[in-house]
Amino acid sequence: MANFDISRIVQGLHDARQQWRQAHRPAGDERIEFPSRDALAAIVGQLKGVLFPMRLGPPGLRQESEEFHVAHALDSALHALLRQVEIELKYSAALQQRTHADVSGQAREVTQAFGDALPGIRVMLDSDVLAAYQGDPAARSVDEVLLCYPGILAMIHHRLAHCLYQLGLPLLARIVGELAHAETGIDIHPGATIGAGFFMDHGTGIVIGETAVIGRHVRLYQAVTLGAKRFTTLADGSLQKGLPRHPVVEDDVVIYAGATVLGRITIGKGAVIGGNVWVTHDVAPGARVAQAASREDGAGNHAENP
Repeated sequence: MANFDISRIVQGLHDARQQWRQAHRPAGDERIEFPSRDALAAIVGQLKGVLFPMRLGPPGLRQESEEFHVAHALDSALHALLRQVEIELKYSAALQQRTHADVSGQAREVTQAFGDALPGIRVMLDSDVLAAYQGDPAARSVDEVLLCYPGILAMIHHRLAHCLYQLGLPLLARIVGELAHAETGIDIHPGATIGAGFFMDHGTGIVIGETAVIGRHVRLYQAVTLGAKRFTTLADGSLQKGLPRHPVVEDDVVIYAGATVLGRITIGKGAVIGGNVWVTHDVAPGARVAQAASREDGAGNHAENP
């Protein structure tokens, strides 16, 4: 049986950790706790059952027990979330080298605000489910859509994550979003604003950036990217964060598979973007952009008005 020099490896890992901590840990904070992906996965699982108890709740749940289940699961989820909120608030204060005097009170307020937002999130998700059912001829029922479609799973996570993001919890929001990304292959930053009735058909490979703004009744197909064209840098060469750099997609737009839409441009209401095109300029309302055929725009695409 081989004898490995475990102590040497352990020492090397210790040295690597210390080197990182000395370079990146805020001064005076020897112990920083981080939010738990496992805890957030469990919380989101409970919240799915709160939002859709008869479909995503526990097996065997009867309608006469629905309200009891929702109350019990919601209480459990919010108390678990409260702990994660406290951890992020303390973590954020440490990064900014601020004191965190009343984290508990702030965390309770934020968690209550998140809970208060859940009925509105349910209404938005209902509109997404209906859009998927109406937009896909293969869908046999709204139940099939909710139980099976990866785009709906991604949107459940996104609508929860976006609420956390708006409440000043970007790390929790990012973790919730990345849980869906890992499962579905759909990458939506929690900062993206998405209107009602949003449908991602197939969904795999869709990327939606942090500052994207999407209107109502928009439909995207697989491998669509709503990304940034360029990044503004500061004097020291680092990237400037927070600037609007992703597209604005107005109501009733359809973007077909493989299209890439980059920069802070506007895709006008009712426009249709064809598959595999590259769009870096504004598109007029009602216009159709397809692969180059005769008259080309600056991106090598052919634009038509209906």
